[in-house]
Amino acid sequence: MNPSNGKHLKELVRTIPLDRLMIETDAPFLTPRDLKAKLPDGRNEPSILPHILHTVARCIGKSSEEVAEATTRTA
Repeated sequence: MNPSNGKHLKELVRTIPLDRLMIETDAPFLTPRDLKAKLPDGRNEPSILPHILHTVARCIGKSSEEVAEATTRTA
């Protein structure tokens, strides 16, 4: 398994109970590799959180709205 493609993380996130899940960026480092529109300076920042939210929601088979509500409550 190639850890740089994040497949192991996409599988792992399914094991986290939704009421324990939080999302964040690794700002200013490690911009998501699948992010199509990179920021001009290549930095990661909180504006990328919607991309992370949608990716997590897809991985766990929930809507983005449901994941956003749950992670906000957890935070």
